[in-house]
Order: sequence, then C-alpha cells, then structure tokens
Amino acid sequence: MDYINGLIVALYLAAMLAFGWWGKSRTKNSSDYLVAGRRLGPFLYTGTMAAVVLGGASTVGGVGLGYKWGISGMWLVVAIGAGVILLSLAFAPTLQKLKVFTVSQMLSLRYGSQAATNTSGIVMLAYTLMLCATSTSAYATIFVVLFGWEKWVAIAVGGAIVIIYSTIGGMWSITLADQVQFVIKTIGIFALMLPFSLNAAGGMDGIRQRIGDEFFDITGIGVQSIITYFVVYTLGLLIGQDIWQRVFTAKTPKVARWGGTTAGIYCVLYGAAGAIIGMAARVALPNIAGAEANKDVVYAEVATQLLPVAVGGLVMAAAVAAMMSTASGALIAAATVARTDVTPFVASWFGKNIVVNSNENPEHDVRANRIWVLVLGLVTVTLAILVDDVVAALTIAYDILVGGLLVAIIGGLLWKRGNGHGATASMAVGTIVTLGTMIVLEIQAENKFDGVYANEPIYFGLIASAVTFILVSVFSKATDSAVLQHWNLRVSGKSQEEGVSIEN
Repeated sequence: MDYINGLIVALYLAAMLAFGWWGKSRTKNSSDYLVAGRRLGPFLYTGTMAAVVLGGASTVGGVGLGYKWGISGMWLVVAIGAGVILLSLAFAPTLQKLKVFTVSQMLSLRYGSQAATNTSGIVMLAYTLMLCATSTSAYATIFVVLFGWEKWVAIAVGGAIVIIYSTIGGMWSITLADQVQFVIKTIGIFALMLPFSLNAAGGMDGIRQRIGDEFFDITGIGVQSIITYFVVYTLGLLIGQDIWQRVFTAKTPKVARWGGTTAGIYCVLYGAAGAIIGMAARVALPNIAGAEANKDVVYAEVATQLLPVAVGGLVMAAAVAAMMSTASGALIAAATVARTDVTPFVASWFGKNIVVNSNENPEHDVRANRIWVLVLGLVTVTLAILVDDVVAALTIAYDILVGGLLVAIIGGLLWKRGNGHGATASMAVGTIVTLGTMIVLEIQAENKFDGVYANEPIYFGLIASAVTFILVSVFSKATDSAVLQHWNLRVSGKSQEEGVSIEN
C-alpha cells in the first residue's frame, strides 16, 4: 500500500518538473516571469489564488483541528477565506490597476517616501523567506513517512523540485502547477476524504450519536481563538506579498474582484469540509496515537486507514500539493521583493543607482529574476534543514507584518490624508511595540517561545501603529500634490506604466 501511495506522489512530483518547461516557453520579460504577464482569466486566477492561500495549515491542520475541536475547527480556514474575500472586494481591483510588482512599490507610489518603501521591503523579505521555509519543512514530513528518508534528504529533494519549476518558468510555471494542485486538493478533500470518512463514521447522524454535542458547537474552539484567527490570518492576507503578487496576475480588475471572491468562498467550504473530515475521523479512528500532541497526524491516518489503496496516495499528493503551492508562491514573492525593493536599497549605501525590471533588456531581467529565485530557494532549503524551529521565526515575521505594516498599507489605500511621515512613523512604532511586547512576554513566560506565540504583541502593535499613523499624518505636511496626482492616475487605470523603476 505504501509503495503504491509513494508511486502516486512520485508521479505528481515529476509532473511538477514538467510544468517548469511549459512555463519557460511563455516567459519573455519580467512581467511574464513575476506576474504571468498580468493575463490570467477567471479560471486560472481563481485556482492560483485558492492554491496559494490553502497550504498545509489549512489542509492537514484543518482536519486535525476538526478531530480535536469538532465543527469549530473550521474557523482557521474560514478566517483565511474571509481575508481573500475582503481583499478581493475592497482592494484587489485598485491593486490590479497599479501595475506594480511589490507591496513596497505601492507604498512608494502612494506616499513618495523611500523610508516607508525600504522598511516594508525588509520586513516582507523576512516574512516570505520564513513562509517558504516552513512550507518546505511541512511537505518534507510526508516524504519521510512515504519514502522512509531522513528529514534533511526529504527537504532537499522536495525543495529542489520547487526550486526547479519555479526558477525555470516563474509565475507561469507556478500558475500551471497551482491549477493541478487546486484540482488535486479539490478531488482529495471533497470527492474522496469527505465521503469516505463520513461513510466510515456512519454519516452525520452516526457522528452526532457517537461523540458529544460540544463537537457541534460552532464556538467550541474558543471565542478568543476565533478572534485571533481573524486578526492574524484575515488581516495578514490583506498585505502579504505572496497574495498581492497573485492579484497582480489578474487580467482585469473584474477578474481580480470576482475571481478572488470565488476563491475565498471556496476556502470557506474547504474549511468546513476539513472540519467534518476530522469529526468523522474522531468516530472512525478514536484512538489515533499522538493526535493530542500533534494534530497533523490525523490527515495521514485518514488517508492510509479509511481510504482504499491508490486513493490514499492521491489524498497524500493533495497534502503535498497544498504545501508546495504555498512554498512556490512564497519563494517567487521573496525573490521579487529581494531584487525589486531590497537590492536597490542596499546598493544605495554604497552610492550606487540600480534600476530593476526595466523593459530595455527583457532577457537580462528574466535571467536576473531566475538567479534570485534560485539563490533564495537554496537559502530557504538550508534554513529548513538547519533551523529546528522556523515556525517561531515565521511567527515573529508575521507579527511584525501585521502589527507594523498593516496600518500604513491599508491606511494609504483608504485615507487620503495619510502621508509618508505617518506611514514611516507607524511602521517604526508598530514594529517596536510588537517586538517589545513579545520580548517582555517571553521573559515572563514559563516555557520557551510562549511570548513569541502570544496574541498581545499583534494587538498592541496594531493599536500603537494606528494611533501614530493618524496623529503624525494630521500634524505633518500632506503628501506632495504631484505624488497624489500620479497615484490617482495609476488608480484610475489610465496610466499604462509597468512596475516602478527604483533609482537610489
């Protein structure tokens, strides 16, 4: 059985490599490589957006949460879906019209402030690198189970596959891989795991008769946990480079709005399905070893014990697909930020001016982008192998992303009076308060990383950042009229500029 399941996963991995070569044939310039030429229609856009946001935490973790908490285990994925829907309805059409490549470029256009751009670029690079490293570690655990490899071998092999298809074809390769991953995840969760697990548990009536009513309590996981999911995941999705880069691939503002909304609704249904699968597993497999300590084992147990041979392999491939889609999206996002935002900033320390993603030499730009994806891919694989707790590093980056950057980014989109001084100050204060609170709680905590994983740093960081943004913006000079005029032109969609040339 393990042999057949392993073979199916191996065939899937081989297909991922083929997508790289397909993507290469469609890549002629930086726009093709980084944002798929901004040409994705509704079907491709919906699939790639759903694939990038539904990673291992949503797929494997969602089933585990359902096993432990019942139907309320759906809230993590519902919060992710809510973030996609909110981004798509409120902001995605505007972002699509800007024709930029990064979050920092949007800040540069809106505020005309290099300080705000530089700060956001560094934070976003740290966040995307850690996201890629954690996703790489996650799917490697499945290879360890299926193939019996050492963990470092599993990380190296899986990481190499993601690096190859991402490096060769860029966003076009990743988009095709995402479509296949989206289909595999849909079949694996809705058409296979859900009906098989419900049948094994005797249907919803069987579940209700054999487990307590608390498993049907929609708030059973705790109101505080639900609030935290929405603060962390919903708000984080509004400003993540990996998510925005998918928005930039949309062909039109209408595709960005409704394709993304469809993806968000799909996420909500995906979360409900995962929780129900977990509940059914609680009935059919009530004594899964280690489930209390590590909820992620539930997914693999359902795949191997409740599903027929080969079907279980496809379901395991669905888990790998979920994690690889997140990893590849984070990798190209990290490379885009590193080359477009961070490199010019660092070069300015040495008095050098760098212009990236120009249209003068498209072949050179594509080659340079490939090099960045390759190098950062190797960096993330190394991190995943060497660092025992990359989740703690990701948590710190995520807290700074939300606590430090959210107000400046969303404030710029919603409030005309917000200016570069307010944005820069809010980033600095929000980041300091977030990290400061985290350090204080860590010192007071009884266990290592309890302070890092606490909720208070984000809450305090957001409040401090918002207050600072408003006060500094109100009591300082408004944004230059020329900057606002250029911003309004881009937001209107009348400007046909591609990207933002950064010169320091």
